[in-house]
Amino acid sequence: MAEEKTNPAEVEATEATVETPVVSQAQANPEQFLKDFNWHNYEEGIDQVDDQKLLEFEKLVKENFVDTLDDEVVEGTVIHITDRDAIIDINAKSEGVVSLNEFRYNPDLKVGDKVEVLIDVREDATGQLVLSHRKARVIKAWDRVNAAHDKGEIVNGFVKCRTKGGMIVDVFGIEAFLPGSQIDVKPIRDYDQYVNKTMEFKVVKINHEFKNIVVSHKALIEADIEEQKKEIIGQLEKGQVLEGVVKNITSYGVFIDLGGVDGLIHITDLSWSRINHPNEIVELDQKLNVVILDFDEDKSRIQLGLKQLNKHPWDALGEEVKVGDKVKGKVVVIADYGAFVEVADGVEGLVHVSEMSWSTHLRSAQDFVSVGDEIEAVVLTLDREERKMSLGIKQLTPDPWTDITGKYPVGSKHVGIVRNFTNFGVFVELEEGIDGLIYISDLSWTKKIKHPSEFCAVGDKLDVVVLELDVEGRKLSLGHKQTTANPWDKYETDFAVDTNHQGEVIELVDKGATVKFNEDILAFVPTRHLEKEDGKKLAKGETVEFKIIEFNKEFKRVVASHTAIFKEEEAKIVKAAVKKAEAAADEAKPTFGDANDVLQALKDKMDGK
Repeated sequence: MAEEKTNPAEVEATEATVETPVVSQAQANPEQFLKDFNWHNYEEGIDQVDDQKLLEFEKLVKENFVDTLDDEVVEGTVIHITDRDAIIDINAKSEGVVSLNEFRYNPDLKVGDKVEVLIDVREDATGQLVLSHRKARVIKAWDRVNAAHDKGEIVNGFVKCRTKGGMIVDVFGIEAFLPGSQIDVKPIRDYDQYVNKTMEFKVVKINHEFKNIVVSHKALIEADIEEQKKEIIGQLEKGQVLEGVVKNITSYGVFIDLGGVDGLIHITDLSWSRINHPNEIVELDQKLNVVILDFDEDKSRIQLGLKQLNKHPWDALGEEVKVGDKVKGKVVVIADYGAFVEVADGVEGLVHVSEMSWSTHLRSAQDFVSVGDEIEAVVLTLDREERKMSLGIKQLTPDPWTDITGKYPVGSKHVGIVRNFTNFGVFVELEEGIDGLIYISDLSWTKKIKHPSEFCAVGDKLDVVVLELDVEGRKLSLGHKQTTANPWDKYETDFAVDTNHQGEVIELVDKGATVKFNEDILAFVPTRHLEKEDGKKLAKGETVEFKIIEFNKEFKRVVASHTAIFKEEEAKIVKAAVKKAEAAADEAKPTFGDANDVLQALKDKMDGK
């Protein structure tokens, strides 16, 4: 049992006016004495004590002894420290004991320090006053946090560690959550740099149900930035040069923090030279000077420039560079229509695809150069005011058309490479810059070609003959079929009218059939000429004898007939019978009836009887 405390001075002051039993009870347990004392049973004693003395006694009890109600936070004084506990005097009838574990945050605790404690229990089983410093800190901390939130006050917090999505901060002994987005106004790449640091925060949210606290450091920065922003925006002028910090880098440009106001440097305004990504020029958190190019009416969008701080490269281009000069440069961009070549820092010229080769057929710039290639070119045009330059590569080699008549005279034979097709012919390259056209009608003597791709493929080699040459128009007409003899000259004799040939019916059509005699000759047989001797029609796949009834060399048209074969035989039989009858008449002088009998017999034979 803890030793009870008495105050000799107070006892001496009261003994003069109050009887000893009453004083003893008041000293033993003043709270209980005031609650349980029956004043009616002691009317005689009361009469002996005037009202003034009674008030002084109540005041003395109230000032020297705390009302040790449960769950009440009071301030106490450390009067003794042991190896495990701290003895706290809260001005009650007995001291309380608090474990030193509750003071781990304060390793410098010493006798005489004032601390806040919670009266957990007035007396435990042993009569000991039970106190808690940890609970007192939590209760007081919540009161302070709520007050800071309501008043918008700034609080100090200790960043304990990282957690998912942010940081854990100790505020007044309570753990609060600091979201990663609320640490700073700029994106945070290294969270660990804030661990074990004491920072200022603003309490932005409290969930009383789940005892959650959310704090923000960004809110404090934004308040300062807003003031700076107003000041900066009010002073903005086009052409003004300001210092800023690289805040963010994107594929299209760089965002610069001008001290609370953000501006954008577009990728095209970073360097006079062409670049692929802004990180080739700047890096995060880099300080640099920028010039204000433009801004909108409310100055919320600010366009900045970096390259404008330096002289334009075209202004530094030497006067010695002129049209016709040879220059060297690096291919920086390739498009379908050509390639851009950097001949000096920030100075580019365009080599159009038509200036890359003397060839006239369509090709892309990728067929000639690649990005990064170091090439030589000739300056074709130069406009310093418009800052434009056109270059040419093909001009480095002689024009192959200058001696075209000597190399490719009409009638000469050559070998070319098929480069591309059109609906009307094939373009064949004889050499770099020399292309010729073979019309579809000049591909084959015998084949009927609907599209050149049916005859050859791109990349194939073809034997050609020069048919026509137009030097001024830079046009060359070629032929492929002319490299061989025209087989129709021979077929004109072989397949003359009234000649017979074996053929196969390969296709039946509405008005007849197609018959194949060889690889080159396909003939048409009209329907009435498909009739066989037995009266039936020829079928697909049958191979029989046909008679040529029409042959046109110019239009490559052949018409044949199967029916004419046996009709001709019938005509021969009739003719022979007539001659025989005439001879018999001369010898026997037959009558008219005899001749009639002969003719009837011939007719029956022809009718198959």
